[in-house]
Amino acid sequence: MSRKLFGTDGVRGQANTYPMTAEMALKMGAAAGRFFRRDGSAAHRVVIGKDTRLSGYMIENALTAGFTSTGMNVLLLGPVPTPAVGMLTHSMRADVGVMISASHNPAVDNGIKFFGPDGFKLNDDAELAIEAMTLDGVEPVQATSIGRAKRIDDGLFRYLERVKSTFPTDLWLDGLKVVIDCANGAAYKAAPAVLWELGAEVVSIGVEPNGLNINLGCGSTRPEAAVEKIREVGADVGICLDGDADRVILIDETGAIADGDQIMALFAKRWANEGRLQGRTLAATVMSNLGLERFLAESDIALHRTAVGDRHVVEAMRLGGFNLGGEQSGHIVMTDYATTGDGLIAGLQFLAEMVRTNQPASALAHNFETVPQVLKNVRFERGATPLDAPAVQAAIAAGEARLKGAGRLLIRKSGTEPLIRVMAEAEDEALMTAVVDDIVGAVQDAV
Repeated sequence: MSRKLFGTDGVRGQANTYPMTAEMALKMGAAAGRFFRRDGSAAHRVVIGKDTRLSGYMIENALTAGFTSTGMNVLLLGPVPTPAVGMLTHSMRADVGVMISASHNPAVDNGIKFFGPDGFKLNDDAELAIEAMTLDGVEPVQATSIGRAKRIDDGLFRYLERVKSTFPTDLWLDGLKVVIDCANGAAYKAAPAVLWELGAEVVSIGVEPNGLNINLGCGSTRPEAAVEKIREVGADVGICLDGDADRVILIDETGAIADGDQIMALFAKRWANEGRLQGRTLAATVMSNLGLERFLAESDIALHRTAVGDRHVVEAMRLGGFNLGGEQSGHIVMTDYATTGDGLIAGLQFLAEMVRTNQPASALAHNFETVPQVLKNVRFERGATPLDAPAVQAAIAAGEARLKGAGRLLIRKSGTEPLIRVMAEAEDEALMTAVVDDIVGAVQDAV
């Protein structure tokens, strides 16, 4: 069945524009409430968190109205990282959790992500059922059965304690100067507090959200500000989170950037050596660099590739019994600690490795030589289908023929933004660039 609302990570779009309107949020809340309250019994509850976007107020209120209209009791967490919602949905015995966030997208966008009672993101069947109910509408409960809403003041504290518990109890961060970039997002309170409580000297940036500056010139997609700050203050390492703190990019003491592939390589090899890597396998998406695959093979570690999206990574991990996975973009999923990507926990595990080995970040953050890779994006009008254009299909076929045996090509429509992503890998950089440019040009002509 084709999707009309849900993408690779929930429902996402520009705020106050379909489907991210108050009206649709109310309908989605009612649909999800009905879906998770199918037995009609009382005492059902939903946990709702959000990031720092201005539109979060509107969507939070609309979702609350939708859920309570179907008899669900709403527990409001306020601004918290996405992984906190997964954790608290499970620990508070809620039937469903919701995170209001568009992750790394600009402030004008917003999104709605759903978590099941086990704290994991919903599978395809559940999302499609909620989507159908959203579009068809549901019957509200009787007036005497309307749900209640309540603010949970200590939700962030519960999450902080859980995050700290993942750090080895015999280690401290004393003597480490850490730059933390919170992207003016959901972790602007949590991340500096955790690092300080574990003993680090903390230099914070991106911790002054105003509703409109989330991810603006900062965070995991714009690490230049953190690089500059590291060089300015002489920090040992930098941790860059995105708007909802479920992804991380690391920066070493020289200002060099390490993406999710490099972080996963470090963790996978250490865990394998310790006998902790279940199935001796790392789950990662088709976007991960060929260099990561070669690095893992040298250590007899398998790479299980999935479709793009951390939800697909987690599904593969659960099916295969794996406990480590992620994305090149910085989603690092460690199911020993969390049900979804958690940038802060991943950052702490990297810091623990620095302390444990007494090595600088530069010795740990660059584990393999990447195969040359280029990724270009083409924006298009929502609803358009540029990949169906004959000229685009011809350009893709020609590119695949040119790269056959020499590299790989991946073209896809983003599930979170109106973008066509064109990615290629090849040792021959000139050939790779030419192939990508030809396809990008064809897509631009089509849009």
